[in-house]
Amino acid sequence: MLVRALIALVLFAAAAATLAQEAPQLHLPRVMLTAGMHRIDAQVAQAPEERQIGLMYRQNMPNHEGMLFVFEQPATQCFWMKNTLLPLTAAFVADDGSIVNLVDMQPQTLQSHCSAKPVRYVLEMNQGWFKKRGLKAGSRLAGVPFRQP
Repeated sequence: MLVRALIALVLFAAAAATLAQEAPQLHLPRVMLTAGMHRIDAQVAQAPEERQIGLMYRQNMPNHEGMLFVFEQPATQCFWMKNTLLPLTAAFVADDGSIVNLVDMQPQTLQSHCSAKPVRYVLEMNQGWFKKRGLKAGSRLAGVPFRQP
């Protein structure tokens, strides 16, 4: 009886872990960013697990929302779209908020998309968001993460 209960508990825990991995992250902390007159409500993915899941499993995202990935130090950052259902544009962003490069990414692909130089921030938005607003490499984002000491 005890063995059956233990097996059931292990199976339940495994099933819960699988379900948790297949659910979107909707409760991360948020930060308000701006790009000129445009406001961005960005979830902040800072812990390794949060960055790994990113926008996976999201079925939709409001136009003014995105996800800001924050890394400990500048490095060449590469992203792919495994289990990501939305077409996204990644903005690779320098410490001062300037966009280094933008890359459009297609859903559910393993193609790697990398920063043109070392960065600490990556902002993912719905695909076309930057283009519709005339933002490109050299444009600057503002907000708490990009404030200089």
